[in-house]
Amino acid sequence: MSCKKEVISTSQPAIIFNSVDVDTILSDSISIRAILIDNDKVWYAGNYGKYGFVDLNSKKAFNGYIAKDTLILEFRSIAKTSKSIFILSISNPGLLYRITKDGKQVDLVYEEQGEKVFYDSMQFWNDDEGIAMGDPTDDCLSVLITKDGGASWKKLNCNQLPKVADGEAAFAASNSNLVIKDNNTWMVSGGKKARVFYSADKGNSWYVYPTPILQGKSMTGIFTADFYDANNGFVAGGDYEKPNQNFTNKSVSQDGGNTWQLIAEKKGFGYASCVQYVPKSNAKQLVCVGASGLQYSSDSGNNWKSLLSDATLYTIRFQNDSTAIAAGKNKIVRVKFRKQ
Repeated sequence: MSCKKEVISTSQPAIIFNSVDVDTILSDSISIRAILIDNDKVWYAGNYGKYGFVDLNSKKAFNGYIAKDTLILEFRSIAKTSKSIFILSISNPGLLYRITKDGKQVDLVYEEQGEKVFYDSMQFWNDDEGIAMGDPTDDCLSVLITKDGGASWKKLNCNQLPKVADGEAAFAASNSNLVIKDNNTWMVSGGKKARVFYSADKGNSWYVYPTPILQGKSMTGIFTADFYDANNGFVAGGDYEKPNQNFTNKSVSQDGGNTWQLIAEKKGFGYASCVQYVPKSNAKQLVCVGASGLQYSSDSGNNWKSLLSDATLYTIRFQNDSTAIAAGKNKIVRVKFRKQ
């Protein structure tokens, strides 16, 4: 007698995380799309000129405010070095500030005026070299570079960058359309085109690659990106005006952003504001916040599970492989992921 072992396959993976515990660590009248974790503090920058930090152990907060003339500033970009925090405003004029780690000393280190000025995201490669990116003011994305620890910034000429299509720009959704891994840098665009701009040499040279993400209208395209390492990347977005449309809004790359494939068509979330890989997950686990709440994947983005229905979270960053900090409308929360 011969026995044949039956193999049962399923499209649904075993879920690693099944639930979350949420703890509010800051409540304020503020919209926050820019956060970073610096040791035991979470720093934030938001609208109405507000910035600050919360101590994750004591929950004690420092709340700062920047005023310039009669402007009502809105910050959606934040980055750090070992010595300073940097925040960058959207709209005209673009204002980039350096802040001491106690939050009390604020210096304006870059200012750009112009009708089309609109900066979206900012990161540092190391303590000396950093980059910020934004919408085109000419026929390329706006890119700022610092090589002196953020004391001064210089805008790249368009002859150093790929040209953008008419109507191609970027979105300041969550400070996540600029991603750095070692010397590798990716920027993502939206609008009439949804593409990935890649530099292997800290912004000295650039290549641009198409994606199959929904594009063609002013509020479509890539709103957020993350890379687990130099090879594995994920971009998401969709149509901001059709937040429940959950197809042509997610794409994955396994070759460093050279090629992209749609994934999880008509599954999981719709419009996405921020996507992040879970640390130490071998590029298998991701989380996303946006119009569909907080969703989680344990199989590299093929399937998604809703863990939180809150659609007012705009950005999220991991503190470790089971705890993240998220922020959005009027709050910052700590999210602890549970296996049970």
